[in-house]
Amino acid sequence: MSVEKKTNPTSKVGVQLIKSNALEQNTEPELVTAYKRMAVQKADASTQIDRDSARMASDWLEPPLPLQGLEQMVDNSIIIPQCIRAYKNNIAGFGIQVKYKEGDQKDTPEAKDEWDRTQDIVNLLSIEEDTKTVFENIIDQKETFGIAYAEIIRDNAGAVTQIITIKDTPSVRMTKELDPYIDYVYFYKGNEIRRKKKFRKFKQEINGQVVYYKEFGDPRPMDYRTGTYSRSVPKQFRANEILCFRIGMKPYGKVRWIGQILGADGVRMAETLNHNYFVNGRHTPMAILISGGTLTDKSYKQLQTYMNDIQGLNGQHAFMLIETESLDTGFDGNPATVQLVPLANILQKDELFQDYTENTRKRVQSAFNLPDLYVGYTQDFNRATAQTAIEVTEKQVFQPERASLAWIINNKLLNGYNLQYCEVEFDGPDLTNPDDIFKLLSVAERAGGVTPNMAKAIANDALGQESEDYEGDWGNVPVVISNAQATQQMLTGTPSQEPAQKTENEDDTQKAKAPDIDPSVKDKLDGQIEKAEQENADDAVIAVMKQVRSLLVDIRKQAGEEA
Repeated sequence: MSVEKKTNPTSKVGVQLIKSNALEQNTEPELVTAYKRMAVQKADASTQIDRDSARMASDWLEPPLPLQGLEQMVDNSIIIPQCIRAYKNNIAGFGIQVKYKEGDQKDTPEAKDEWDRTQDIVNLLSIEEDTKTVFENIIDQKETFGIAYAEIIRDNAGAVTQIITIKDTPSVRMTKELDPYIDYVYFYKGNEIRRKKKFRKFKQEINGQVVYYKEFGDPRPMDYRTGTYSRSVPKQFRANEILCFRIGMKPYGKVRWIGQILGADGVRMAETLNHNYFVNGRHTPMAILISGGTLTDKSYKQLQTYMNDIQGLNGQHAFMLIETESLDTGFDGNPATVQLVPLANILQKDELFQDYTENTRKRVQSAFNLPDLYVGYTQDFNRATAQTAIEVTEKQVFQPERASLAWIINNKLLNGYNLQYCEVEFDGPDLTNPDDIFKLLSVAERAGGVTPNMAKAIANDALGQESEDYEGDWGNVPVVISNAQATQQMLTGTPSQEPAQKTENEDDTQKAKAPDIDPSVKDKLDGQIEKAEQENADDAVIAVMKQVRSLLVDIRKQAGEEA
């Protein structure tokens, strides 16, 4: 007889994944979609460009990414605006100045006249705002879009007189470098050099209105209404020039944070999710469970009134009374119970994706090569670490950027002025460390290299003051030599002697000649040192006396005597 094994019946549970309708919609910004498409796209054949087909293609180029999307991403970022502000403040924010080129001709009348003229040119490049502000705006646009445009205006003589930042960068389009090669003039060390170059055309289009520009340095007249070159264009219709400031070698440049586009957009979505929690999230802190009864209408109304009035001071020291009615079923049952269950432990306590946001912030910041100190994210620093961070960032980031921007100004913007003695540079911060200066002066003073005039100049420079040198030759005598002379006079009892008047034809090197030291002074000082050591005098006093003795020996050697 067979025995069938009985099994307990089991219930079947069906699970179905329910998605929100909002997920069916593509909420990705256009910039992120374009970036993903650009990153994964791959041709299945050769991608070499045929020259003949290239000649038939359109001359006008389009940016590889939507520039409006870059601007929107910067506006919504938690770190990119701080990085751009740090670049603006530290590259051009300290000001722009004129300096003499290296050489010995800066004291000539021609050099001084050119310095004054160059200073006027720089100051008048913009009369609506400070010239440095113009370049700050250029840096802002360049770091946002990867490229910035400046409209250059010349006078009737062809000299550059004004520079204006084009505010709506996404509205500008450019062509490829167009044939033919055009001769242009370049000045180098006062010499006129002729080179050939292909120039681009530019146009700005907003709401159907189009204005054409020519590339900076293009000598051909252009009609700004049509973009055509013609020598017969009236002066009032001649196009201005555009000077490009781009990152990289691409026609439209490339933002330095392009590799962090997905991360920056992910942080934006995380912030949106956290914001939606406050708008659409559940904030119920407690559940009231009633078993074996029902809540009376009176208690329900009182509970609702209590919840509405609990805000502010009205909720202080208030009591809540809950009344229930038993359900009479005719059977013996348990009495009605009321239970308060807190739900705070299942509520979202803080923002989501904090680690993801912090890591993305660090990666974006790293793309700018900026430490936390420059973007206001650090609180863990002291004077030493801050000084080191500033010095490293200055050398690796800001100084090269200043030099690159100054090169464009000197070798492009102002090249037509054929400046021979002066050039323009951007100021930087004072990186002088007072501790290092103190150590340097201490060593130099002990070695006899610091004069009163030098010490006075260093102190005035630190205080931001100006003053003249001390009167008399004593201001140029090292302090240790003056102290040694005073010690000699004190030990020997000889009065100080004024230096003899020198003739006009006497060689300048005689001014630094070491004074004569009586050999007996050294012997007397040795006796004083020995006596002090026997009497257990203060070690600091003995050290000073030994230092003076060493200086006297050095002075005697300089005078050609044997110690």
